[in-house]
Amino acid sequence: MTQYLLAVHHAEGTPYASDEDMHQAFADTDAFNREIIADGSWVFGGGLTEPSDATVVDATRAEPVVTDGPFAETKEQLGGFWVVEAPDLDAALEIARRGSAACRQPVEVRPFQSE
Repeated sequence: MTQYLLAVHHAEGTPYASDEDMHQAFADTDAFNREIIADGSWVFGGGLTEPSDATVVDATRAEPVVTDGPFAETKEQLGGFWVVEAPDLDAALEIARRGSAACRQPVEVRPFQSE
């Protein structure tokens, strides 16, 4: 089976419609997590804190540079992710569809490189 990264994109400045909607999205995401654990697709997953909590390490030059904040200057940031196993891309896309509906955010699907 192939492993896929399902990356949840969170657009800055687009909060949930209400606290109730946010809590429902969290509950739906928990239910989705339980489903993919039960069906054997789950490998690993988790949510991330705000992009402002990021620290970037750049060791591409002689002296490493460490800076606060996200590397990318963009309104969309990675909000969380799942690593799942699926027999093919179509199956991974179906898992991503269910995850996107649960967390109410777009989900990007990318296969891991083969060894």
